[in-house]
Amino acid sequence: MIKTALEEISRGTAEIIDDKRIEKLVTKYYDDGTTYTVKAGFDPTGADLHLGHTVLLQKLKVFQNHGGIVQLLIGDFTATIGDPTGKSETRKVLTRDTIMANAQTYQDQVFNILDRDKTEVVFNSHWLDALGAGGMLGLTTRFNVARMLERDDFEKRYKGGESISISEFLYPLLQGYDSVELKSDIEIGGTDQKFNLLMGRYLQRSYEVGKEQAVLMMPILEGLDGVQKMSKSLNNYIGIVEKPKDIYAKTLSISDDLMWRYYELLSEKSLLDIASMRDEVKNGTLHPKVVKENLALELVKRFYNQELAIQAKAEFDNVFKSNKLPTDMKEIECEDGIWICKALVDAGIEPSTSQARRDIKQNAVSVNQEKISDEKLNLSAGDYILQVGKRKFAKVKVG
Repeated sequence: MIKTALEEISRGTAEIIDDKRIEKLVTKYYDDGTTYTVKAGFDPTGADLHLGHTVLLQKLKVFQNHGGIVQLLIGDFTATIGDPTGKSETRKVLTRDTIMANAQTYQDQVFNILDRDKTEVVFNSHWLDALGAGGMLGLTTRFNVARMLERDDFEKRYKGGESISISEFLYPLLQGYDSVELKSDIEIGGTDQKFNLLMGRYLQRSYEVGKEQAVLMMPILEGLDGVQKMSKSLNNYIGIVEKPKDIYAKTLSISDDLMWRYYELLSEKSLLDIASMRDEVKNGTLHPKVVKENLALELVKRFYNQELAIQAKAEFDNVFKSNKLPTDMKEIECEDGIWICKALVDAGIEPSTSQARRDIKQNAVSVNQEKISDEKLNLSAGDYILQVGKRKFAKVKVG
């Protein structure tokens, strides 16, 4: 059982630092039932979670299955600074109200995956507010500027003459101090968080906590384009609170190569089962589309239920295989003579009129299931079905 547990824990990981410590913790759990703590921090800088976030959440769930108690750290204090990781400029400061609203949304969503009974939700403002000016100054003496500038993004900004605020230097120290307060046994994060994660190990040693946390890093999940990191700002994401039909359709839009990456990092199927499917696809006994459909069904079921997953598949098949219209299109009313690009934006199926123009030029926009090429088109009185690409529809009543 221990061997199986360690295989599940290491599955899909990019790097593990101190894997022997993880092995000891898991072994002790199976020997005498002693649990251990696994920390993961989330700064509530946005409202909703997407599949990229769930890579970490699902790894936390694996730890829960093998004796881990998850310390789900909501960085309500550190979010006021903003994680400088990967940033080329100082981030905007969020208001306290925005941070707490986002934090509540995170908590509402994470338990689609995590076991509530094996999760401790903690807010780092509880100890960082109490640290005070003296404690904060004491924390800054534990690390020097030269070492801080070894961090890749800081080094690039410093050499490029870009601004770095003192508060951004504090961020990794504060994240590391969280591990001191929580006495975490393990901390997990993305590969882009390596500097911050190792800071936790360093500060636990510096503050003589009596342990040094093991560190497990997961790779960054590529978005639907298969190239860039999944991100809402890049519009290449699948949100976990999106409609079932959208989760299903977006999953089917990924490439066959990316499908296997998603299986490894997102699916609950065993690596043995995934390898077997790959062999069947390779020898032609299993069509990759069927494999992708099964992944889409699994994801919808995880965030909703089996019934809605089946309905999402039926809706997709109805629209795309039978060339029929979806049953739940958004409906809006517009004034006579409205510009097509504005109608697309008002209907919520284009983010901007400039994007609408581009999509019309690329032959991606239909009116009443007929492609259009005139970006200056005005709609006269009547009822229209507007469509962008294969998944976005809206009913528009002009009059």
